[in-house]
Amino acid sequence: MVTQVPKETRQTKTAAQSVLSHVTASLVQRKYFLLFLFLLTSLILYPYAENSAFGYYAFRILGSTAILLSVYVVSFRRSLVIVALLLAVPAFVQRVLNLSTDASSLSILSIVLSFVFDVFIVVAIFRRVFGPRQPTAETIFGALCIYLLAGFGFASIYGMIEIIRPHAFYLNPVTNLHTAPNRLDFVYYSFATLTSLGANGIVAVSAEARQVAVIEAIIGVLYLAVLITRLVGAYRLPTA
Repeated sequence: MVTQVPKETRQTKTAAQSVLSHVTASLVQRKYFLLFLFLLTSLILYPYAENSAFGYYAFRILGSTAILLSVYVVSFRRSLVIVALLLAVPAFVQRVLNLSTDASSLSILSIVLSFVFDVFIVVAIFRRVFGPRQPTAETIFGALCIYLLAGFGFASIYGMIEIIRPHAFYLNPVTNLHTAPNRLDFVYYSFATLTSLGANGIVAVSAEARQVAVIEAIIGVLYLAVLITRLVGAYRLPTA
């Protein structure tokens, strides 16, 4: 005896599959938005990453997802994906597993390759976003991803400088509960420098750290100028 599936059940199943396909297609088309969302969430949750076991693992999951999404956003060309996957391994080790904590050559190499991964993803997105195409909401999110990736990338550079040159940064004991800068301090200093806000409580002492800070501040200002010029030029009304 063959049991017939009610017509209403088949229609409900078909509708659910249609909705799922539509959502999947929308997410595929919004890859820059997803990457921006995970990068911003990682930035917001950074202070809570070490306070509890849940925060620690949740932050590691977010970091892993952000790295995978970074690889996904350059999937418009196979060669880019292969290079991104190779560079994603040291980025995963340096950020998610947090194994680069000493001054060994392996730790420094891991940080350098992680920074190269950031630069590679930024260049790939930049070429895509600032191309001749008409900008959309998705390309704007791509431009925002570049900004956040630049901040995280310079934070890695500051961490490497501190490993190579101990005491390259000074932490004000009045505003800090610890004496040695950690990853969160470098992220804070990096984004404060990138936005020209100024970091209170941490100061670049060595010449190398100061030079990198100057370069990051210049990049932050110039990037916003280029982005605004690109948007204004794209949406300028045609003259008669």
